[in-house]
Amino acid sequence: MASAPHIEPGKETLPLFFGVDVGGTNIKIGLVDDDGNTVVYRKIPTLETEGPQRYMERTTEVIQEICAEIGRPLSDISAIGLATPGTMDIEAGMLLEPHNLPNSYNFPIRDCLSQLTGRPVIYANDANAAAFGEYWLGSGREFRSMILLTLGTGVGGGIIVEDLLIDGEHSHGGELGHIIIDFSENARKIPTGQKGHLEAYASGTAIIKRTHEALAGDLQKESSLHIRVDNGEPLSPLMVSQEASRGDAISLHIVMETARYLGIGIVSLMHTIDPGAVVLGGAINFGGHETSLGRQFLERIRQEVKARAFPVPAEKTVVDFARLGGDAGYLGAAGKARAVTHRDSLNS
Repeated sequence: MASAPHIEPGKETLPLFFGVDVGGTNIKIGLVDDDGNTVVYRKIPTLETEGPQRYMERTTEVIQEICAEIGRPLSDISAIGLATPGTMDIEAGMLLEPHNLPNSYNFPIRDCLSQLTGRPVIYANDANAAAFGEYWLGSGREFRSMILLTLGTGVGGGIIVEDLLIDGEHSHGGELGHIIIDFSENARKIPTGQKGHLEAYASGTAIIKRTHEALAGDLQKESSLHIRVDNGEPLSPLMVSQEASRGDAISLHIVMETARYLGIGIVSLMHTIDPGAVVLGGAINFGGHETSLGRQFLERIRQEVKARAFPVPAEKTVVDFARLGGDAGYLGAAGKARAVTHRDSLNS
């Protein structure tokens, strides 16, 4: 997996942008130049219990420190891209009810950061920002349109068409984990109770649930997973990945079944926007290109896509792993700020 491209301070290409990626545990802050190179990067604890005003103040302090470090005034920064988890109102710049930021409900986070820094702030959903990062600098950079699926505890994602990040009318654009892949009465449920969503089948949470069910049906206890679970280890996607790599039949079935579900969902997305690429990010990649299991997982997804999609997109759409890892969010936030700034300058 590639890391973000870096450049020494003093060699950056103007204009400059900050990307800020707010998570429940950490905030990633990167100064990024016009070519997508990271000039300076910092990560600080969110300390979300202190409230959003305080963690935005600490973010501003870091931004000011970085500017001082490279010898530039804050006024030299063209714009700041800010990414947070939802729910949110992007047009209003509001955090609404973010699940992993429980002390930040109904907070005007965009305007808060803009007032603290004196710079324009462009606001985005964190998964959408990660998608834009991959589109600008990662696995999607050769294409005019791209879909990112982020595979973790849940399933998120983002859609970009011709530099345009699809936020949607109600700030719910790109909720790709919530397309329907099963309309049966006994379809699996997501935590909020809705049935049949892709997330209920292909997320880390779903993998654990499906594996528990498979082990309950393994009456002869033939799976090596039983030994680890019986020894008190909590079942996890990583454990499933490890045992699948060692040849455990149940674990390998879970991995390949996950790939099948993803392939089914990807075809619906392909038939909706006809992207140049579909990119898979997040922690659930079973080792990615670096392992035999990861390559098997990707090939199984591709097989499902080719079996179900129309011939031309089935042949031409690239399906691959993401390249930027955890850097995608702050890079995409900076990239969206850059795109908006350039667009506005062309229209002025």
